Amino acid sequence: MKIENTKAQMRKGVLEYCILSILKDEDAYVAEILGTLKNAKMLVVEGTIYPLLTRLKNAGLLSYRWEESTSGPPRKYYGLTKTGRLFLKELNTTWDELQQAVTMVTKQKNKNHE
Repeated sequence: MKIENTKAQMRKGVLEYCILSILKDEDAYVAEILGTLKNAKMLVVEGTIYPLLTRLKNAGLLSYRWEESTSGPPRKYYGLTKTGRLFLKELNTTWDELQQAVTMVTKQKNKNHE
């Protein structure tokens, strides 16, 4: 089993949560979203993010608007809908519970092996 495959699956599992979290305070366009993910070492390519954004939009969690750009073509800015904000709030709770559970399990395992 290759560690890279497992790491990629772990990242993929939290990518939606990360994107919604990026958009919680302000709208952003794809390059900004990708930049934030890249800075956080969440390596994602455009080919991955566009279908995900479309899925989140179709689920009613995101909306978008076009905005003129001084440095090229218009940009599509994504933002959270009211439903998206409620969904993110639930995900925050779930993430906290999951993080605590994983920490408890992994620390417990480590103590048993010391």
